[in-house]
Amino acid sequence: MSDKKKLVIVISRGFDDERASVAWSIANGGIKTGLDVSIFLVSSGIDWVRKGAMEGAHLNPYDPPMKDMIQFVIDSGGTIMACPPCAKARGYGEAELLDGVVITGSGAMHELIKQGAATLSF
Repeated sequence: MSDKKKLVIVISRGFDDERASVAWSIANGGIKTGLDVSIFLVSSGIDWVRKGAMEGAHLNPYDPPMKDMIQFVIDSGGTIMACPPCAKARGYGEAELLDGVVITGSGAMHELIKQGAATLSF
């Protein structure tokens, strides 16, 4: 178990809501300050990690492009989890999602919370 403080961010907002940009921006900031960041995607939030979906998306002109923020989480070793029923409802399997994204139930998130993770929800 890592000694780093943990942060779990639940993202339920998709392409139609600027709060998704805020969530990914906060995830990036958390990583940059040394937090062990995990993302749990539910509802339309899962659309962000469908291969090719975030190309060109830029919800907030003062944030980096969504592709850059999502890629930073992946490149930094952040965990990105996707809700199984939410993925299934959209016809997504792991093959349709970015490499490294794991379809897993909320139990994985609960384990992080039991380890002391702070949580944010968007």
